[in-house]
Amino acid sequence: MSSCVRERLCWLVEGNKEESLNPERRERRDRARKKPQTSIMSASAGTGVFMLSLMSIPFCYLFNSLIYNNGAEAFFFAGFSAVLILTISVRFMLKKKAPVDRLFYVYAVFAFLSVVNLIIGLEQDNIIDGFVTFYLKEAEPHINTAHGHMISYWDGCVHYLMYLLMIAAITWGDSYRTIGLYWVGSFSMRTMVYILGNAVGKYGTQVTPLFILHILYISMSVWACFRIFSQPSTHDAQLTSIQEAQRTSLLHRPLDLLFIVYLIPALAFCVFRGLVVLDCSSKWCEDYVQQFEPYLKDPTAYPKVHMLVSMLYSGPYYIITLYGLLVPGCEWVLDLTLVHSGAVAQAQFSHIGASLHTRTPFSYRVPADSQSVFLLVNVLYALVPHALCYHCCTQPAFFLNPKQEKKTQ
Repeated sequence: MSSCVRERLCWLVEGNKEESLNPERRERRDRARKKPQTSIMSASAGTGVFMLSLMSIPFCYLFNSLIYNNGAEAFFFAGFSAVLILTISVRFMLKKKAPVDRLFYVYAVFAFLSVVNLIIGLEQDNIIDGFVTFYLKEAEPHINTAHGHMISYWDGCVHYLMYLLMIAAITWGDSYRTIGLYWVGSFSMRTMVYILGNAVGKYGTQVTPLFILHILYISMSVWACFRIFSQPSTHDAQLTSIQEAQRTSLLHRPLDLLFIVYLIPALAFCVFRGLVVLDCSSKWCEDYVQQFEPYLKDPTAYPKVHMLVSMLYSGPYYIITLYGLLVPGCEWVLDLTLVHSGAVAQAQFSHIGASLHTRTPFSYRVPADSQSVFLLVNVLYALVPHALCYHCCTQPAFFLNPKQEKKTQ
């Protein structure tokens, strides 16, 4: 009996020594024990954020009813709905401990504003009525352009989904850096094109006090971008797989070779459209504008700014990504492809939609006989960077630094 007790005590002592010598194992064990409890405590807060974002629907209707006096019944119904949803959302958020990550609250506000933008887009296209009528008549005229329509739908659908996914990741204690980098690219492109287009376009002199609120929104978003970049990377691989992948020649990496072949014409197309909006006198540029993309000459200046931003930022991206596919150990390729994918997705969605939208004057819309070529080229220009991003993120061994991975292991 005493020998069994002695063996048990020896086993416990050895186990404690091993854990003391291996603090990483002890930290993983403690984190695994705490994570389910923290996740359960924070999940209700995420549900509260979702309910709070839906409160923007009765809030918009209530605000519009106060101004246009749509009737007592509509006013009281919107007010009752707003109070009910607010009560439920606050109950969920205060029921358990809220997350400590400050980006949780930033994304909660952005999710609310995204639903408002979706309402704006739907009312602009006469799908709904009576929610933001006052805003569309009295606010910034830029939002009533075809480009304004597209960014309203993008923010109300794609950005809203990303905010909910990042909020869910925060509440469950998971990493959201990948989605965050994609959002950084999308937000950056949207902001640069919209702000610069407003400044140099035909509505440049019509600045309203709402511009100050827009600057506040941009400031919060820039702070969130830096917080996302400061998070640790989640890409890892075994040291042996990294060494094996980096010893493989380019001819034995057919996907990388295919992407290299794509990057060269993509760079040429990017520079070509930049020259077009700069009024290049070449016959090729003039024919391209007349036959395929007359929207590039739209006086709102959004397409012009879009092409210039693409030439100045996407152009260098294609060159350094070409270098990253040829030289092993370039870890920055993984983050850069995510940011660029978000940027090109937002830009191409707005450009394609505005080129075909009825709000665009007929003379600047894509001709009917050229729409198939226009859609094929622009959709491929948006999708291939996502395929490259997926390839880099799912097979990161070639891009990782073997020295840092060796230190980690």
